[in-house]
Amino acid sequence: MIFEAQMAFPTRENEHECIRNCVEQAVYAEEMGFDRVWAVEHHCLKWYAHMSAPEIFLTWVAARTSTIRIGHGVVCMPFNYNHPLRAAERIAMLDILSGGRLDVGAGRGATLQEMSAFGVEPENTYAQMEEALRMISSCWRTDEFEWHGLLDVAPHPILPRPVQDPHPPLFMACTKMDTVRLAAELGVGALVLGFAGAGEIREMRTIYDDAIASRSGERFVSDHANNHFSALCPAVVLDDRDRAFKIGSRAQRFFAEAIMHWNLHTPAPDPGSEDEDTTAMIAKAKGDVIARISEMQIPLSPNATSTFNIEHAYGNRDDAIRYVEELERAGADEIMCMIQMGTIPQDVMMETIRQFGEYVIPHFRAKEAKEAGLGAGLGAPS
Repeated sequence: MIFEAQMAFPTRENEHECIRNCVEQAVYAEEMGFDRVWAVEHHCLKWYAHMSAPEIFLTWVAARTSTIRIGHGVVCMPFNYNHPLRAAERIAMLDILSGGRLDVGAGRGATLQEMSAFGVEPENTYAQMEEALRMISSCWRTDEFEWHGLLDVAPHPILPRPVQDPHPPLFMACTKMDTVRLAAELGVGALVLGFAGAGEIREMRTIYDDAIASRSGERFVSDHANNHFSALCPAVVLDDRDRAFKIGSRAQRFFAEAIMHWNLHTPAPDPGSEDEDTTAMIAKAKGDVIARISEMQIPLSPNATSTFNIEHAYGNRDDAIRYVEELERAGADEIMCMIQMGTIPQDVMMETIRQFGEYVIPHFRAKEAKEAGLGAGLGAPS
């Protein structure tokens, strides 16, 4: 599961409740058999993401769980957000306190709203993110760490040191074809965060695999390469499939309008209501965004409005299984369930987690066990 801490009505009280609810969901996810929870890092994005200190959120989750992996996904790596060595110290501390359960994703903190708050220059973000990954992967290998690049660091011990040696697995947030290719070239896992669906996941997986096959290793940020490909899976699962679809599509429309607000300066997101006509609601929102893109004279790329694609795991348990199988066939090693969206009630999110835990996850565990048995020559078909 992945957490943004979104909310339709971001009052102080609702903000407090939302963040506590995210903790409750993460703890319940472990009980229901999920493998990992990810938490983003965003700043100053009202409605869209109030998860500005994920390391604290994840530490709280780690303290209340014992087996589920803790995904710091992502750390905003440009230096004005997080000095690489300060990020490394927090990463190591969280890895220790979680008993070696940490995974670390890197990102650029991509909106101008965020960058302007911290004095981040957009043109420097890729280079700084790459350098930060190199520093984090290297800083615990010697007793005294020294670095000379975009940053200069005289010899210092970097403490504490993580449980996972030499560092926790590294990932990168990927929303475009170019960033998937970059993740492969850097030797890090891909966190594919788009809403375009299984077709785009298949295309991005092909790009990732092709880049892995052709890379020389010269750009690796660590000698411990990670080729794990994780794909977003928006999900609302209820016995009432029609209600689940309406709740999910409404929430995704809110999600899309929230991020478009910060990227395109469109109006604030409209929470709407559960009884609205979903098809008309999505069509209008998409049309408004296309008009704004045209007004700003931005070229309309094929995936410019992919956030409005609502063909996901919105429905009953069979719908969810079917969609996850599509993502699996497309090449996903892992799916990140996006359940926590701004307009979804807590009881619906908890019910979605339960349905995944009791029906969807066991379906794939059984399939995995069967394939492992066949691979070992056990129970081979006659």
